[in-house]
Amino acid sequence: MNTATTVSGAIVPRRSASGGCGLLVSVRDEAEAREAIAGGATIVDVKEPARGPLGAAACDVTARIAAVVGRRTPWTLAGGELRDGVAAIHEHVRRTIALLDEGVPPAAVKAGLAGTAAGDWQGLFGEFAAGLPAGVAPVAVAYADWERAGSPSPVEVISAATAAGVGVLLVDTFDKAGGPVVGHAESAGRVADWIGRARRAGMLAVLAGNLTAETLPAAVACGPDVIAVRSAACVGGRSGTVCGKLVGRLGKLCGRAGPEIVPQPLE
Repeated sequence: MNTATTVSGAIVPRRSASGGCGLLVSVRDEAEAREAIAGGATIVDVKEPARGPLGAAACDVTARIAAVVGRRTPWTLAGGELRDGVAAIHEHVRRTIALLDEGVPPAAVKAGLAGTAAGDWQGLFGEFAAGLPAGVAPVAVAYADWERAGSPSPVEVISAATAAGVGVLLVDTFDKAGGPVVGHAESAGRVADWIGRARRAGMLAVLAGNLTAETLPAAVACGPDVIAVRSAACVGGRSGTVCGKLVGRLGKLCGRAGPEIVPQPLE
């Protein structure tokens, strides 16, 4: 049985003793959310892929997706890049939550650090983490292709997140036209090192980055608590449509056939 842990008031999955991990599926509308849930996604993530690797969906779209997900499994929110304005991200989160009525708010919000390496990215990150509503966990995003993204390296992000008390790390790729983050042994070794650093620091580790069904075993072997996908769960790729059957196949490859945890509402 997989276990769970509480991060900033939100329940998120913890890697099982048998080596399996959770499956996060990114969706862009209500129909995709239904497919993700039907396929057994552990976490439903809301994003607009046409707006970049962490593109934020419109507030009303997000609220409708949250209504579909309900209390069946946790959901998370992509907020974009911190360089585009921390205050704007916070406002987007507040506006979204205001539309939820009695619905469950996001378990976590993620925002990237693309284009910030030469500036005060630590300050931006700290401001982002501190300004989220109570009970909504900030996610530290480390781009594996950080040089292309103009972001700090994963090691730097992990160090800053640990110092700030942030409990969730996402390793992702900025360039979605590139290959899988674990496409060869050398890259998989780097990813495993980052995941290991984060977990030793007490963080939950989520791994994304152009993953496919074929590369999922290598990704799981890197040791994350959660695998995150979109393209691999879609008919037609990243810009296509989430398919429940594909989600189910990916879930089995992760070693977790379906949702086993229940989200907690904000207190």
